[in-house]
Amino acid sequence: MTCDTAGAMDDRVLKELTTAEALRRLAGAPLGRVVFTRHALPAIRPVNHVVADGQIIIRSSTGTILSAALAARQAVVAYEADELDPEERLGWSVVVTGVARLVEDAEEKACFQAVLQPWVAGRMDQVIRIRPEIVTGFELVVAAIAGTRSGAVPG
Repeated sequence: MTCDTAGAMDDRVLKELTTAEALRRLAGAPLGRVVFTRHALPAIRPVNHVVADGQIIIRSSTGTILSAALAARQAVVAYEADELDPEERLGWSVVVTGVARLVEDAEEKACFQAVLQPWVAGRMDQVIRIRPEIVTGFELVVAAIAGTRSGAVPG
């Protein structure tokens, strides 16, 4: 292997996003990943979502691993979405940590079921709401565009 630095891109820095900007970007993402606990270990599943009133709404099927994690009607989860360009080395990532609960109200549940169409076949009878408690978001930008490195997070 040879190290050819010709054509190397400008330095990149991580710019922290505000909570509002992080949730805005999350709302525009077509899918994300829900992280939950399975047998005391992290488990991750890709899902599509909607953001409603600052909360993340996803759907699941009864009897799934995620459903089992919500057996007590709530679970601490993380939800992550991103848009990254590996060639340009630019993009953003948002992680929301919070409590997930089943949506029990029949009218609200029906509304979310109508709006949130799963990408997989099968019955997705559960609607899950994640209430954010911690929201972190970062954007990978060209250092020159970031202006100054103040406000940028070291990578």
